[in-house]
Amino acid sequence: MTKHLKGALLGERVPFLLAVLGIWTALRLYTTGVLVWIATSEQDPSIYSGDVPRYFEVAALWDGQWYERIATAGYPDSLPLDDSGQVRQNEWAFYPVFPFLARAVMLTGAPFSVAAVIVATLLGYAAALVIAGLVKDVVGPVAALGTVALVGAFPASPTMQVAYTESLAMLLLASALWLLAKRRWGAAALVALLTGLARPIALPLGLVALVALIVRWRGRDDNPIDRREWASMASALVACGASGLMWPAIAWWGTRQSDAYTVTMSAWRQGEPISPFTPTIEIVQFLFGPTAGPVYLTIVLLAVVVAVLGPWARGLGPVMRTWCLGYPLYLFAALDPWTSIYRYLLPLFPLAIVLLGLGWERSDPRGRVPGWLTATRVAVFVGLFLAWQVWWTWELFMFVPPRDNPP
Repeated sequence: MTKHLKGALLGERVPFLLAVLGIWTALRLYTTGVLVWIATSEQDPSIYSGDVPRYFEVAALWDGQWYERIATAGYPDSLPLDDSGQVRQNEWAFYPVFPFLARAVMLTGAPFSVAAVIVATLLGYAAALVIAGLVKDVVGPVAALGTVALVGAFPASPTMQVAYTESLAMLLLASALWLLAKRRWGAAALVALLTGLARPIALPLGLVALVALIVRWRGRDDNPIDRREWASMASALVACGASGLMWPAIAWWGTRQSDAYTVTMSAWRQGEPISPFTPTIEIVQFLFGPTAGPVYLTIVLLAVVVAVLGPWARGLGPVMRTWCLGYPLYLFAALDPWTSIYRYLLPLFPLAIVLLGLGWERSDPRGRVPGWLTATRVAVFVGLFLAWQVWWTWELFMFVPPRDNPP
């Protein structure tokens, strides 16, 4: 590559990267303002110790308190039991990458609440850049900037700058999707293994890897697969499968109890055994009634299928489309869809492309949208999301003892 060509490519990339960083910074400042308002003027003062500014104390509540225990004391070598012999909620429900990163920052002398905010915020910036790069490669820079704007304004986006793992999960997920789309199988395998220690999303990611491999195999006549690539492809698929088993296996090793992870997760369900799909169905029936609940759930799932499989989403490519189908199925099977549902929707960021009408294939004339219309769509959705974010933050970051509906 000549110096002239390198300079031209760099000249194209720098303004794009600056735009991504500018959009993300503006939205993070907005979220910071909302959180500061909640922390300083509306929050119950009984939760504050006064050791750090109130913003950081609010940022380290709920899941942050568990991550603080892990960062400062690690994981217990046996599962704690209540008076009836049932396993109590404990640290083994939470994955180690985020608290260990916070622990590294704490070596500077910073308390956990400050260290966790620093880690989460920096990871959020990295996630925004990787999301932008992934989307830009697939459907172009306009869609990339629009997607970053919608993700940054999303109601649950405050969790990407507090002591939660959302920013870490988004960074690893977008990296894995990008590497699979670019057929960087070995690097995708490494990211998948890291994901297995950061967030329980390995199962749908494994489905994405399988589809990516099938697509590559189908194109072998035009682009033959050599032995080295076969090995790399196999490593990516195996890594995705192994990453889903890593943390339960480590919990087994750490506690010498084979079901340590599953019984710990059951503790958040009052000791009820984990049963696929049942919690979601029970919650929607509780919220909307025994008949209407399943109907609403079916409508939502069908809407996702239509959104992903329609021609307006072909530009996303097989990797992102598979993720947008596999991940909701995983949520349906594994999730208790309560207040955390908002932040669990963040990984469905590719749907922002469809929402903006920018998911058409580049060769499809139906995807040629005037710039002013795209800008209007982005502005409308960002405005709606920011208003929604104020309500969401008020409802879930406002801790009024003894009520506790965590983000």
